[in-house]
Amino acid sequence: MKAIVMTQAGGVDVLSLEEFPEPCIERPTQIKVRLRAAGVNPIDTKLRSRGVFFPDALPAILGCDGAGEVIEVGTQVTEFSPGDAVWFCHGGLGREPGNYAEYTVLEASEAALKPDTLSFAEAAAAPLVLLTAWEALNDRARLQSGQDVLIHAGAGGVGHVAIQLAALAGARVLTTVSNAEKAEWALNHGASHAINYHEEDFVEAVNAITGGKGADITLDTVGGENFWRSIQATAHYGDLVTLLDPGNEGPWAEARNRNLRIGFELMLTPMLRDLPGARAHQVEILEQCGRLFDEGKLSIRLSDTLPLAEAARAHALIEKGHISGKLVLVME
Repeated sequence: MKAIVMTQAGGVDVLSLEEFPEPCIERPTQIKVRLRAAGVNPIDTKLRSRGVFFPDALPAILGCDGAGEVIEVGTQVTEFSPGDAVWFCHGGLGREPGNYAEYTVLEASEAALKPDTLSFAEAAAAPLVLLTAWEALNDRARLQSGQDVLIHAGAGGVGHVAIQLAALAGARVLTTVSNAEKAEWALNHGASHAINYHEEDFVEAVNAITGGKGADITLDTVGGENFWRSIQATAHYGDLVTLLDPGNEGPWAEARNRNLRIGFELMLTPMLRDLPGARAHQVEILEQCGRLFDEGKLSIRLSDTLPLAEAARAHALIEKGHISGKLVLVME
């Protein structure tokens, strides 16, 4: 099969289109999928540049997000049949091959039926960001109707679905964006306020909008100084959830004085730590989100689709920053 193979850590030139052994079902609980599309995420570019999570794992195939058609099932699989369209977040971290390829094999329990209303490209764009946003808001921050929720980078991959999920839950959503076009998209998809951080201080804006209280929940998708400044924009006894490591040097005293509940969200943990219960929960999340897509209550924003052979170009685009929505590789 054709696959994008990473031979060593480095720049985008370490990714090459090669012939790679086609995977085969090895356990009766597995399914084999002809991949039609693979999502490209910032974690992919980090693994390419720094190295994969597991030792002695090169050459490797990146890509956690995938969507395609089941072409073969193990003898104990009852939930899927050949011809079923599925989506999933599986592999791509170094231990198991990812989805920058024409075929993959995975446990049937780790896949879900693709929403009927999504194309394969849209379905492949969604799992990682959906799981991240859902877990951050619902599992970490315990989102409730009526709360004020601040979501940073609302036009980004995680941000644009987090806005919609928070609004569907009955929250008032505030988000930060970098330009008027992104602000318009956010306001049309559930945000009540879009704060252009180039034009106004987001801490001052959030506190003004909330009458000095701050957001009940803040979702930090940016990290660094953005995390530390978000403390001042989060309400006393509120939740501040980050997707990144904030480090040690910051105003932890103010976070303590506000009685903030600090949460960390890494949706890769179930794959990294072999947690089957957590994997099952993530499939349940995909199933719930799939129903929301089919009911027209949730949408995924595609920035662009590129042929599988242009994976290096996709990585370069993400590393330049300011991608709105998601990039996806499609297989011919």
